[in-house]
Amino acid sequence: MPWWAVAACIVATETSTLTFVGVPGLAYTGNWAFLQLAAGYVAGRLLIALVLLPAYFRGELYTSYELLQRRFGGAVRAAAAAIFLVYRSLADGIRLHAAALVLAVGVGALHREWIFVLALGTAMILYTEEGGVVATIWTDVVQMFVYLAGAIVCLVFVVGALPQGMAGALAAARDAGKLVILDTAWDFGRPFTLWAGLVGGAFLTLATHGTDHYLVQRLLVARSRRDASLGLVLSGALVFAQFVLFLLIGTLLWAYYQGRVFARGDEVLPTFVATVLPGGWTGFILAAIVAAALSPSLNSLASATLRDFYLPYFRPQAGEVEQVRAARVFTAGWGLVQMGIALAARNVDSALNEGLAVLGYASGPTVGAFLLGVLTRFATTRGTLVGMAAGLVVSLSLGRLAPYVLGRPEIAWTWNVAVGATVTWIVGALASTAAPSRDTQ
Repeated sequence: MPWWAVAACIVATETSTLTFVGVPGLAYTGNWAFLQLAAGYVAGRLLIALVLLPAYFRGELYTSYELLQRRFGGAVRAAAAAIFLVYRSLADGIRLHAAALVLAVGVGALHREWIFVLALGTAMILYTEEGGVVATIWTDVVQMFVYLAGAIVCLVFVVGALPQGMAGALAAARDAGKLVILDTAWDFGRPFTLWAGLVGGAFLTLATHGTDHYLVQRLLVARSRRDASLGLVLSGALVFAQFVLFLLIGTLLWAYYQGRVFARGDEVLPTFVATVLPGGWTGFILAAIVAAALSPSLNSLASATLRDFYLPYFRPQAGEVEQVRAARVFTAGWGLVQMGIALAARNVDSALNEGLAVLGYASGPTVGAFLLGVLTRFATTRGTLVGMAAGLVVSLSLGRLAPYVLGRPEIAWTWNVAVGATVTWIVGALASTAAPSRDTQ
């Protein structure tokens, strides 16, 4: 794949219905502080291009976790791949729920959201079974333009519906503090501060774009390391501009509805689409949202299951025909898992925050393991596994379990990856130094 296709498919892959409805919802209920996190996303991409991409392109890899196999052996590779399978299924199950929510609101059938979960989930499975990774990537390129066109249509209609015009709406938003971007407070309980955005966003991007096979798979099919680097860095600028567009839509919707309270921030944009836009344009926006939803992780989940578990531990002599057949079974199986998660996630308040929180808890230890493997020569298999376990425990203890374990409020989800990766690296390095073994390289 050329660099420009890599950039477009990365943007389309990481932009889901969560972005389409979640980011405007954040601007509606808050301000533009989310852009601090987007700045961290750009910084994280530069780190990946400098640190991880050289390691990936030194040899032929099918999954990102094969890099851990070469450095630490099968145990660390299996642990990282298992974490990926769990958190990616949880995060994308929540993403499927968000897409179904939008369609249910759009057609006035919110009480029948489960029907849309099943319909979209089935389409997702069939789409992945037929297309494979190359078709998925090229379709992502097309889908990026489809959902961006949908966002621009929403912007045009909401501007046209504002009695005071766009300038008046932004002036009112500025006076109400809705356009604030920088927040320099040292408060680890707030997700969108300058420090949480830059540090947490960079580590989150190391997880999603540098170690998560869902997006690393897009980099591995680039024509060269140079194309992969160019595409990755360009995608950061595109994503930043895209977030500005979605935040602007959310702020203008706040002016249009005059701050009306919604049950969930995710309902604001779908409600506007369903009640204000003419029927034909409503259909177009729903198509754009479905386009954002149909960038499934099922191909990468099936690939990781096949390459990191099925072949090494169950059928190492499997031929190509058997591998393809097994991958199809894994694709359908993970699709059903995500549909089940989507049905269970119907009561979450912000699908965007929940999806990113789930990703952060589990992926921190994986980032730490990759950094140990790439940046050190002394880290051992045993030490790295101890570090990963410590990273996961500490991340959960400071996060979702903090009220029960520590009796204090949890830290914001934007710190989850940074905490998990840092603890993994420090404990892994100390454990490796304290008890060196013959697997040190």
